[in-house]
Amino acid sequence: MSDTSIAAVLLLPLGVVALAGVAASANGALDARSKGAPMRSGFAAPLWDAARLLRQQRRTIPGADSLLWRIAGAGLGIAAVLKVLVIPFGGFTFADLPVGLVWFNAMDVLLWALWWLLGWGANSTWSLVGGYRFLAQALSYEIPLMFALTAPAIGAGSLRLLDVQAAQQHLWFIVWMPVAFMVFAASVVAFSSWGPFHTALGEDIGGGVLSELSGIDRLLVLGGRYAVLVAGAAFSVPLFLGGGAGPLLPASVWVVVKTCLVLAALLGLRRLFPMVRPDRLAEIAWVIVVPVVLVQLAVVAVVVGVNGGAL
Repeated sequence: MSDTSIAAVLLLPLGVVALAGVAASANGALDARSKGAPMRSGFAAPLWDAARLLRQQRRTIPGADSLLWRIAGAGLGIAAVLKVLVIPFGGFTFADLPVGLVWFNAMDVLLWALWWLLGWGANSTWSLVGGYRFLAQALSYEIPLMFALTAPAIGAGSLRLLDVQAAQQHLWFIVWMPVAFMVFAASVVAFSSWGPFHTALGEDIGGGVLSELSGIDRLLVLGGRYAVLVAGAAFSVPLFLGGGAGPLLPASVWVVVKTCLVLAALLGLRRLFPMVRPDRLAEIAWVIVVPVVLVQLAVVAVVVGVNGGAL
């Protein structure tokens, strides 16, 4: 590996952290606006919260599995960085895996374990309930997500992200795979425990998996949520939005711009929809979403079969 590649890999976590910070500041501004306060007052709110948590003492609980608990908290940010590893920035990617789509799904399964361990490791009732809630939610979104990931793979005839990106030279996949894109976006919100899918952190259970977290442990989980949201938004760019395609600007810049636009939409979802109970989500997912996304797959397969490739 060249010195340039090593430097790029080292800068990758910093980029994810920077975008997560931007997302947190934007969300703080939106929160301030919803409370009738000036938006500028909310931009710095995440910074002050981070400073407060860094000074706060870690909470210790009798019987807690501190090792697993803290591995899970730190693991959210690590999983986000691992997701971004396979994302192309124009013609460059940190890890050009022939099964990049499968890698993304594997990191999603890792998130199952991390959210569950956050609930289990605390040895606390409300934390455990939060962990179980996430598992129930994950069982609902995972199958639709797998089908949504399959659609671009069929369209490109490959699981490699550079190939998926290249297959959209003439028409972005979001145009003729809108259902797959919407299911993917909803799944990103769900595995980030964000917006209408934040039941694992619900106020009705005292914050769920966050209920016993304090200090640096709480900061890592809160920051990790934003990092995972950023990674999901970034992954949608080569999957459905043509990768780095765009006028004037370099391809890598277009990837960042498109990521920010998707991220802004995902942040806005938090204020548009109420929280969905896991049992209600399961009903919607299995009765409505799965059949609809299967129809989307059938359409993609027919189009590819008739045209001998993507549009």
